[in-house]
Amino acid sequence: MNRIKPLLVIALFLFSGSFYAQETRAELEAKRKEIQAEKDKINILLSQAISEEKSYLSHLNEINLKIDIQQKLIDAFTKETNALNKEIRSNQNELSALKAELKKLKKEYGEMIYKSYKSKSQQSRLMFVLSSDNFYQAFKRLQYMKQYADFRKNQGYQISEKADELEILNDTLEVQKKEKQKLSDKSKNEQDKLKEKKKIQDDLIAKIKKDERKYRNEIKKKQKEQGKINAKIEKIIRDEIVKSNVKAGKNTSGFVLTAETKLLAIEFEGNKGKLPWPVERGFVSRRFGKQKHPTLAGIYVQSAGVRITTEKGSNARAVFDGTVMMVQVTSGNRKAVYVQHGNYISIYNNLETVFVKKGDQVSTKQLIGKIYTDKITNKTILRFQIWKNTTKLNPASWVYKM
Repeated sequence: MNRIKPLLVIALFLFSGSFYAQETRAELEAKRKEIQAEKDKINILLSQAISEEKSYLSHLNEINLKIDIQQKLIDAFTKETNALNKEIRSNQNELSALKAELKKLKKEYGEMIYKSYKSKSQQSRLMFVLSSDNFYQAFKRLQYMKQYADFRKNQGYQISEKADELEILNDTLEVQKKEKQKLSDKSKNEQDKLKEKKKIQDDLIAKIKKDERKYRNEIKKKQKEQGKINAKIEKIIRDEIVKSNVKAGKNTSGFVLTAETKLLAIEFEGNKGKLPWPVERGFVSRRFGKQKHPTLAGIYVQSAGVRITTEKGSNARAVFDGTVMMVQVTSGNRKAVYVQHGNYISIYNNLETVFVKKGDQVSTKQLIGKIYTDKITNKTILRFQIWKNTTKLNPASWVYKM
């Protein structure tokens, strides 16, 4: 029995390694499905925004988004396939170890049966016991015979168990190999789609390059307009800070907080990375901060918040409890709602109509306004920002899985 134990320990170790690999692959599979769902969401939302718009820059932005998520999906397939390959190799090693162990067990069992047969032909069990010198020796010989019989029986069980393990492992490997083939086929399909999108991307870039000056001016004009909007937002926040200071008889660079609003700010901070999305369904079509333009050299796009593309008719919703600090009317008679959470402010811009007014108390996920849908592009985009006093913050650091 003692000779068998080390092999059993090795088999258990190999099995446990396979188990943990399975856990890792399960996580990778979940991530891949999450990316697939995100890709489907982007494709659906962008397909709803089909229009006669002639801006190649807008089309390029869309195809870049699709390429990005497509590449992420391919990378996820690759990681999952690699994890599966590792799992298959581990199981193949385990299979080889089990085969070697089974072979050894059968050999030992065969030798045991042969010795038992020879012993039986030379001397009967009864004579073996009766030939004892004393009662104690006879008792010990009976015990030995019983242990030997039990050992033989156990060896038989061991062989049967190992044979069953081999059969199960063989079946598992077959399933894994088929699964690997499915993953490979899906990955190839996604790579083919990526090639098609990159061809569209190349065509758009070529068209933009033909009239590069026009598009450079277009981007600069939009950035200038956005700069004016951000300056207005910052002025509004500064004016509100001054009001809070005057009311409290203080002179600080930030909002003067009461015990209640200070607690609210602490709760807001405690939910960093866990805030709900300001829309029920959507994706980030422009990220926060300074980003290099993918086509035009030397051009950078600056964003004080994020742009979230969503479905037509969608509403903006509060990301946390707070008080409506202001409802601002912007260009084109669109609105922006400022919600204050202590010394934090969340801003929901590009609204067609609003459901709240200044001074209202709002709760997390409460609807605060209907998002405007552009009549030309047919796109529904929420411009969302988070500030702490007069400092712009990256919403992706605060909103769950943004």
